[in-house]
Amino acid sequence: MTTATPAVPTATSRTEQLFPILTPAQVARIATHGRVRRVGDDEVLVEPGKPVAHFFVVTEGLVEVFRPDGTGTGPEAVFGPGQFTGEVTLLSGRRGLARIQAGAAGEVIEVGRDALLALIQTDGELSDVLMRAFILRRVELIARGVSDVVVLGSSHCQGTLRVREFLTRNGHPHAMLDLDRDAAVQETLDHFHIQPADIPVVICRGTLVLRNPTNQQIADCLGFNDAIDRAQLRDLVVVGAGPAGLAAAVYGASEGLDVLVLESSAPGGQAGASSRIENYLGFPTGISGQELAARAFNQAQKFGAQLMIGHDAKGLTCDRKPYAIELDGASRVSARAVIIATGAEYRRLSLANLSRFEGAGVYYAATSMEAQLCKGEEVVVVGGGNSAGQAAVFLAETTKRVHILVRSDGLADTMSRYLIRRIEDHPAIVMHVRTEIVGLEGDRHLERVRWRDKASGREETHDIRHVFSMTGAIPSTAWLRGCIALDARGFIKTGQDLSPDDLAAAHWPLPRAPRLLETSLPGVFAVGDVRSGSVKRAASAVGEGSIAIAAVHQVLHE
Repeated sequence: MTTATPAVPTATSRTEQLFPILTPAQVARIATHGRVRRVGDDEVLVEPGKPVAHFFVVTEGLVEVFRPDGTGTGPEAVFGPGQFTGEVTLLSGRRGLARIQAGAAGEVIEVGRDALLALIQTDGELSDVLMRAFILRRVELIARGVSDVVVLGSSHCQGTLRVREFLTRNGHPHAMLDLDRDAAVQETLDHFHIQPADIPVVICRGTLVLRNPTNQQIADCLGFNDAIDRAQLRDLVVVGAGPAGLAAAVYGASEGLDVLVLESSAPGGQAGASSRIENYLGFPTGISGQELAARAFNQAQKFGAQLMIGHDAKGLTCDRKPYAIELDGASRVSARAVIIATGAEYRRLSLANLSRFEGAGVYYAATSMEAQLCKGEEVVVVGGGNSAGQAAVFLAETTKRVHILVRSDGLADTMSRYLIRRIEDHPAIVMHVRTEIVGLEGDRHLERVRWRDKASGREETHDIRHVFSMTGAIPSTAWLRGCIALDARGFIKTGQDLSPDDLAAAHWPLPRAPRLLETSLPGVFAVGDVRSGSVKRAASAVGEGSIAIAAVHQVLHE
């Protein structure tokens, strides 16, 4: 067996991928999905802030792309004959981030969004070209700061961190004005009459001011869910967009199911907050959880799945079919089958003043954003699982020292061996076994941490401003309110784990037993970390999400 050496990408190859020139045969195939029309000089084809409903291939003349606020010395990009407009916004039907207009009178092929999705799903060659360009263009927009959002806040404010994480993990570029560092920010505050109690503030499209907004308010302001028809009966609704939920969406949509995914925050779930996953099959050099989630999200959209962002599942109507998932705001979505992939959350530290420092010194994710906040400082990581190990190794590259605190005698029973070796060999990582945090101190931000050695009872206080808590797991099942059988810890029981008593209590109505991954409610499945007895690994969650689709097909044909 021989292994080919991959070609090293060059600046030219990346440019060609960002702005490819289609062959005449490719243009001809696209033309069968749209219509040819003339455009006038300076004619606007896409307005920033409006849903992107069309895709344009230039056949004559020029098409230019400008920043939404009109700043800049010229166009961000220019498309000539054989080139095409668009980025990943086209897949979701969200609002455009830039103004697209004709740079000269000419001719274009105009293709509607639905026709474009059909083309991507059926033409493998064009799918590769278009999808690669769309994804790279979104990356380029983020890198250049082309955005319709400005966040006003402080790095010491937990609300600011939440808003920035929400935008970043959803791949939406934004500008940040730091109240503690930007001297000119007072002018903006005065212009919009912003008071200290309003922080953080999100300014959408330069006009709409959101004061300390919820994730749902931000999603609504940016039109994340504009293309979603909530009244439509779906074949399948997936609750949760972690690895398990995204896998279910990809496989379900690719096999022809009408799939809607509900997610309260951002694609990726707990895995999406991982700085680096190195034991996931097919990525020998590792991949960040956010990048893995973004790839899966784009893949699901490619096949036609829709993702509703910023909405929590508040309840399940389980006494009649079709099932309905109740959302915040008194709305609901209906489905013939449901997959629950809501995962689990890290346990909170048992400290009376914990909430005071969450997001202001205490974090539940270790991404590049959090790493910037504690560069050059000492930090604490609480937990002995793989997530804690990955966080410690990642943070050790930019911080002065990482203290790992575990309540047990060591890591061998809870962490992968490769991570243990890396922790043991890293000079900036210090292990503290049989140790727990007993105190947090500070004013606006965490300033000191007190921990106790459980064996000796000795307590120590350290001037440490950042704690990463990644310990234990609490299943996200409170919203089910008795609809489905749970185990003693609140995880969902499925398949053979459901006892005769469970089924009797649930009034199981069918002559057959529950299928693999099916809950005590027919046609409702549970996958990933929320399922009782699941293996807490991203690859396992992906496997369960894909396997569940086979059972969904069987249920839909009953």
